[in-house]
Amino acid sequence: MTNRIKEFIADNLPKIENELYSLVQCIKAPEQLKESMLYSLKAGGKRIRPLFVLAVCDLFQNKQHEAFTVGAAVEMIHTYSLIHDDLPSMDNDDMRRGKPTNHIVFGEALATLAGDALNTLSFGILARMENVPSNQRVELINLLSIASGAEGMVGGQVLDIDGESRQLNLPELEHVHINKTGAILRFSIESGAVLSNASEEERAALVEYAHHIGLAFQIQDDILDIVATSEELGKTAGKDEKSNKSTYPALLTLEGAKQKLEEHYHFAIEALERVEKDTSLLKEFAQYIVHRNN
Repeated sequence: MTNRIKEFIADNLPKIENELYSLVQCIKAPEQLKESMLYSLKAGGKRIRPLFVLAVCDLFQNKQHEAFTVGAAVEMIHTYSLIHDDLPSMDNDDMRRGKPTNHIVFGEALATLAGDALNTLSFGILARMENVPSNQRVELINLLSIASGAEGMVGGQVLDIDGESRQLNLPELEHVHINKTGAILRFSIESGAVLSNASEEERAALVEYAHHIGLAFQIQDDILDIVATSEELGKTAGKDEKSNKSTYPALLTLEGAKQKLEEHYHFAIEALERVEKDTSLLKEFAQYIVHRNN
């Protein structure tokens, strides 16, 4: 990780955390529900999605506070998806980010409802951004709905579950992850472009960058499931291999998956060349994605 990325994260991460927690603490809801919501939000994580919102806004020298609000909204969606993924009816995991999963601590019913609450709260947060023009708010709500719902993340999760009963080919596997993982990352990057009034050409290039970064992110996840420990990952390592799940290493071999990771990294960098601004921070984030160890 470069010094610039370290400084960017160190400067913005406390602000992201503060925005996340304050947005939940100020709602009128049963205390045990808020406790469950905050438990998973406070479990840590890289905050890649809100950091991407901020990095794109930084590209356009857009310093408005609403970038943190949009980042918090997308991190809530991501956190809700993790709570639900860990449930016994889904991946049945008892550890997430090095801590007991939400349903282990609070029970399945409250964990499910905490995920539901984070999901719905995220859209209200976007709707209430008074300093953002109404047309931008509507566009952000629409984009997040597509990215997180049946046409994006949830649809990808269904395809992922369906694929557990058979070996997927490479196009099928990519289709799963373009939706399951990539759609939310794409929203994070595109939302920064919306907030910054990027041109159609700039926005198209950033969406292409996001497409390849999303796939690179998932390929690295699959690689880490093999080469990293549970302690490093903060979740159960080797679970994909034990369950015969379709992954990039399973289809392409570990070396083949690493080559595919490099391909998507280079395609992402090529997309940024079409943006006539200083894209060095986004290029460094791409390096961070492909070289991370958890």
